[in-house]
Parts: sequence; C-alpha cells; structure tokens
Amino acid sequence: MGKDKINLIMRIIYLLFFISNLSFSQAKLIKDIDFDGIRDTIYIDGENLKVVSSLSTQNFKKVYSEEIESLDGQVSLKSFFNGFKLNIDLMRAGYSCQFRYNKLEKKIQLIGMSRYEFGPANNDGSGESSVNLLTGNYIGNWNYYDVKKEELIKIHSVKTKMIFPQTFLENFSEKIVSDYSENCANLFNKRKKQLLRQ
Repeated sequence: MGKDKINLIMRIIYLLFFISNLSFSQAKLIKDIDFDGIRDTIYIDGENLKVVSSLSTQNFKKVYSEEIESLDGQVSLKSFFNGFKLNIDLMRAGYSCQFRYNKLEKKIQLIGMSRYEFGPANNDGSGESSVNLLTGNYIGNWNYYDVKKEELIKIHSVKTKMIFPQTFLENFSEKIVSDYSENCANLFNKRKKQLLRQ
C-alpha cells in the first residue's frame, strides 16, 4: 500500500473520529424542564458517558446520571411533551427513556421506557415494547419465527404489569434498562413456548 493511500485512510479515520465527537457535542437539549419559565440544559457527557442536567431551580448545579456504557452508540436527546427522551440505537436493537421533572421531589424522574429489536437474520424475537413507570402498564408487540412453517408470526400484544423502583436522573443507570430488557425477553419466550405447543 502506497504512502498516499495510507495518508488518505488516516484522513478518513480522523474525519470519522471528528464527526463522532461532533455528534456527542450536539447531544444537547435546551428547554424549560422544571416549569419555572427559565430554560435549562440537558446534555450528554461523551467523555464520562453520563447524562447531565443543569436546572435553574437548582442554581444550574450539574446533576449526573450513573455511567451508561451504551452512550458510545448512536445517541440523541429529544424534547418530549413536558420532558425529554434519551434515545440510544445499537446495531440491531435500541431503547428510549422518557424523563420528566417531578415537582414534589424537585428532581428529574424516569417515567417510561421503550425498546425495539430486529432479532437475528430470521427476525425471531423482533418487535417493540414500552412500559409506563408511573402506572406499571407494559405492552409488547413481538414476532417469533416458526421453524416448521418457515414463517415469521406476529404474537398478539402482551399486556401486563411491570413494576420498577422509582428512578431519578442521579441514580439512573443501564441496570434498569437491562432489567426491563430481561423481563421483556422472559415474557416473549413464555408466550412463544405457549404458541409452539398449540
């Protein structure tokens, strides 16, 4: 490989690295989160892999989430009704966490989660689900691959209760997302086994 090609490859790698860092620096949301008429800031600390809030009602003191390893994937912050959403897209799956300011606790609270999966090549286990952490209401819409029929089959919506501990930004970590994902998988596998026995 010639010197020119090596230089070109190095420039491309540098450019991709720069764009990657730029996407983190743009992962910022400025809006009134705590309902006092003054704009607050929520952003991603890409170096430490944390979500950070800076609220006017707390004199703009920085409050950090726990470390979230998957923040090194494709991440975005989006305004969501009277709060915000943290979206993380991975290779063939992803999740979203909804946050809202709790006026009584004077903290940013995790109020909902949703996730999606494409599954393996045959799309077994593909679908999406969501859980409202304030009510505990869960709904999952999943598909399974029937090997005998060689067909992807949609499972009727799974509706149940799924209860999680009250979670605020400062104690938010991937553990709650992991627990949610595990509960989803258990519900899917249980329903799939029932259907395969029919």
